[in-house]
Amino acid sequence: MIRNARIEDAKTIHQMLNTFSERGAVLPRSLSEIYDHLRDYSVYCHGGAETIIGTCAIHVCWGDLAEIRSLAVSNGFAGRGIGRAMVEHCITQARELGIHRVFALTYSTGFFEKMGFYAVDKASLPHKIWADCLKCAKFPDCDEVAMIREI
Repeated sequence: MIRNARIEDAKTIHQMLNTFSERGAVLPRSLSEIYDHLRDYSVYCHGGAETIIGTCAIHVCWGDLAEIRSLAVSNGFAGRGIGRAMVEHCITQARELGIHRVFALTYSTGFFEKMGFYAVDKASLPHKIWADCLKCAKFPDCDEVAMIREI
């Protein structure tokens, strides 16, 4: 079951993202950032219970552009379609907001290609999106691939 994140989910989302950021898979997010942007986040609850095993966020960047970010699925649950379901949920939310393009900065290009995303030059994205990059240990030598999908 996928639902919008609630205030009591923030610490679990924070812990999950910290685990994945230690592996270099996502940018670290402070608990304060998660609270500030809680409405961006959705969670995947295992078996309809309240055990969160996945999270993803859709962040509006510009008039017709949003970013899929902070995608994480707990160990032991990868490869079961949870990440795909989370991204599709975020795309549905973007569509409901009237957004026509979503992008992701990722190392998992194959995953996103299967979902209809294609690689683009990072320079084609608005400069506004790079604010989070300042927090990355790899800045300014980013090796992630920018991928976009028209919706």
